[in-house]
Amino acid sequence: MSAHGTTPAVSGPPPSPWQLLVNGILTENPVFRLALSLCPAVAVTTTVLNGLILGVAVLAVQVLSSMTVAIFRGVIHPRVRIPVYTIIIAVWVSAIDMTLAAFAPAVYAQVGLYVKLIVAFAIIISRLEVFASRQPLVPSFFDGLGMGLGFLLALVTIGAFRELLGNGSVLGYHVLPSQPLLFFALPAGGFFSIALLMAFFNWLERARGGKPAASGGSHG
Repeated sequence: MSAHGTTPAVSGPPPSPWQLLVNGILTENPVFRLALSLCPAVAVTTTVLNGLILGVAVLAVQVLSSMTVAIFRGVIHPRVRIPVYTIIIAVWVSAIDMTLAAFAPAVYAQVGLYVKLIVAFAIIISRLEVFASRQPLVPSFFDGLGMGLGFLLALVTIGAFRELLGNGSVLGYHVLPSQPLLFFALPAGGFFSIALLMAFFNWLERARGGKPAASGGSHG
């Protein structure tokens, strides 16, 4: 797996915590701006709750993995860094997976498969490669937090969009009196929903005077 991201190799003083949070949530939102991990985003976001649970799991793994790599970056040999990153991610994914299975079995039954697949999500390993491996603990924590919150926001937004239009409800509460558009509950509707929301985020970025999102990305 290759690590992707628009952030260049970091040298010099890191951005402020606020800049790192805004970067992950808006400027380089993993789904809407970088187009990373689109397949799990489509598969899980048929409802707000599913998107929320997977988003929280990814947030926890991203933050904990970024902190771990930042702490041990001085002893990780460059030639084996990717396998080491994968092992670190797998350890935290296993911990989150067992926690969800123990304390939220009903929800885990819906998203448990995708929680196990977090170890292969491109967004996590990309941040370890381009940021956490080059910065100390505190900036890496805020970078992981920003990217995790950005992914969580994206999944919840897509889940709300699809649940509302596909089922006529939000969080299980029926809100639309008319017949829902079942297309949005299907996988094709998921990709269409993400495309619409990507276009909206790109429009916002252009309105702010920024550059549009880079084309291409990893779907893993």
